[in-house]
Amino acid sequence: MTKYILVYFGSGNIKSKEEGMAHMTAWKAWMEGLGDAVVDPGMPAGKSKTVGSGGVTDAGTVSGVTILQADTLDAAVVMAQACPHVKIGGTIEVAEAMDMQM
Repeated sequence: MTKYILVYFGSGNIKSKEEGMAHMTAWKAWMEGLGDAVVDPGMPAGKSKTVGSGGVTDAGTVSGVTILQADTLDAAVVMAQACPHVKIGGTIEVAEAMDMQM
């Protein structure tokens, strides 16, 4: 199977501690439901900066990463669509993790 990187953007629309706890419960259930597809559950990201040829900005919106395995990109996208992060207004970019010999 091929590995896919899920990069989460946006912090979502969580307004209370209770909503945050409910989101984490949904997140854990989603992650458990993925079973053996989870290569690395990843981690949330803190404040970020965007680095480009024009300099550095505080416009970063990355909120976390996960590594999954799936037969195809479309299969990985289906897994990402079920993620609770999408339901709270965040977005997820899904990309194949390319194996390279260094």
